[in-house]
Amino acid sequence: MGKSKIYTKTGDRGQTSLVGGKRISKCDVRLEAYGTVDELNAHLGMLITSLPVLSSDTELLQFIQNKLFVVGSYLATDTSFTELREASHIKITDIERIERRIDEIDRVLPPLNRFILPGGVPAAAKAHICRTVCRRAERRICAVAEQNDIDDLILRFINRLSDYLFVLSRFINVEEGTEEIYWNKSCE
Repeated sequence: MGKSKIYTKTGDRGQTSLVGGKRISKCDVRLEAYGTVDELNAHLGMLITSLPVLSSDTELLQFIQNKLFVVGSYLATDTSFTELREASHIKITDIERIERRIDEIDRVLPPLNRFILPGGVPAAAKAHICRTVCRRAERRICAVAEQNDIDDLILRFINRLSDYLFVLSRFINVEEGTEEIYWNKSCE
């Protein structure tokens, strides 16, 4: 097998291909959605590099990175034009795996009774960045859902992922002995 060519020149005029070959504009809502999922995946990679080598969350985050490729594949398939591949489905067990970790983390976190500011140690701040990009991906997927049928499990997975990233950011700070930074609503 020969080496694949990096540049094809097929996108030089602002168009790209979905799974199955259908051409769309690079500013299409669908492309914006799976592009944001790709951006989230890159941020998760950066977060992983900030965690301790033996972190129990590294394996889960890598699992999530793989599942984000599934989400991207799903979003890159216009099912009115191309049949969805079996590998492009999120399963309820994927969501349940994230929920179990959220519950484990939440048991050791102090109660939250105020808004917290993103920050703390670098890994916690990166988890907050991932959370905000995840929320943007969710909004972009909702925009696609206004025009196309989207599997409910895709939205549930992304929503639960943002919840996980929030508790993970708090957990990282707790594990590092760093105080959470609370919103000073008087702004003084």
